[in-house]
Amino acid sequence: MQAEIITIGDEILIGQVVDTNSAFIAKQLNKVGVSVYQITSVQDDKNHIIKSLQEAEGNADIIIITGGLGPTKDDITKKTIAEYFDDKLVRKDEVTENIKSLWKNFGQEPSQVNLDQALVPSKAQVLMNVNGSAPGMWIEKEGKVFVSLPGVPYEMKALIDDYVIPKLRKTYKFPFILHKTMLTYGLGESNLAARIEKWEDNLPSFIKLAYLPSLGRVRLRLSAKSMDRQLVETEMQKQIELLLPQIDDIFVGFEEDESLEAIIGHQLTQLGKTVATAESCTGGKIAESFTANSGASQYFKGSIVSYATETKVNVLKIDKALIDDFSVVSSQVAEAMAASVLQLFDTDYAIATTGNAGPTKGDSDAEVGTVFIAIATKTGVYSEKFNFGNHRTKVINKAVNKAFEMLQKEILKK
Repeated sequence: MQAEIITIGDEILIGQVVDTNSAFIAKQLNKVGVSVYQITSVQDDKNHIIKSLQEAEGNADIIIITGGLGPTKDDITKKTIAEYFDDKLVRKDEVTENIKSLWKNFGQEPSQVNLDQALVPSKAQVLMNVNGSAPGMWIEKEGKVFVSLPGVPYEMKALIDDYVIPKLRKTYKFPFILHKTMLTYGLGESNLAARIEKWEDNLPSFIKLAYLPSLGRVRLRLSAKSMDRQLVETEMQKQIELLLPQIDDIFVGFEEDESLEAIIGHQLTQLGKTVATAESCTGGKIAESFTANSGASQYFKGSIVSYATETKVNVLKIDKALIDDFSVVSSQVAEAMAASVLQLFDTDYAIATTGNAGPTKGDSDAEVGTVFIAIATKTGVYSEKFNFGNHRTKVINKAVNKAFEMLQKEILKK
């Protein structure tokens, strides 16, 4: 069973909007056993859309389209789909009532342009969009399913989860798919592959391994697919048990649709512990990563982005003499920052970063790429020195990843 995803909108093609819809749809489809054959982005152009639909119909069993369903003249998806299926647009009363109800909540009356969003191809089954005025549409043709959804991400996601996936489950029989992602730190992709080569060569044919490297971390994703669920679950567990002894020194946990920072959040919550950060060269990215996860307020208490030297002195109360003696980019200053923010927020753990991300050296003579990361607890503080190269973005992201690695190792001691 294969699917194709088509995103419609000039804003995607000119780079004004990042296409996150395709990634979400592909992930949800994969969970139920549907492989995505192709993802295509097309202009708001009738001929281009029709050509893409024709190609997708030849490639896939399920075609999911997002975008181009708004109320303005440049949103032409509905009219184009009606033409593609030799159909006409008809007004659906239930959609009209939904639009009126939404506008009533806004204290307004919908315009005719808004009400016309209730026009859909007569062959389409309406997927009611309670979060917006543009309905989703489901059309079947010769055993193929075409689904058109609004491009607004939160509207699209709700329709996928509430209607599309459940309806696909009723329409088709899918194989069972199981993913297990193992998170490793401290060994590069090629060295890791060499270490586990023999194990990988002996994997059953229905289990595939993917290496997902990212600036200091490598995720090993095992994917098993079969109509026999018990076979998949049993063999997956067996292969994990064979692999773990080979990577026990670099393995930090399983990552099932979650980032390391989310995993750390769960661990801190279970332990009843808290954390704070004092960031210089990472500019608040560690804090941002924590707060991207719901419920972070249970364990993440706050951050001081002490980017300038005077902020380290005035806010974190770092002794100016310490900075003068050892430089702002030093283990001494990193540890002082961590200890200070630990006390300031009264937390169990604290992370501090200070370094030269480049391209210039700033307030220190340390080489570009030099970063000190410190971890403080109620019982002590320590730091490590790193050189992450000379690319600013790479240096910052590597520092963030390494900081989480160090924190989790400290948490696992408990």
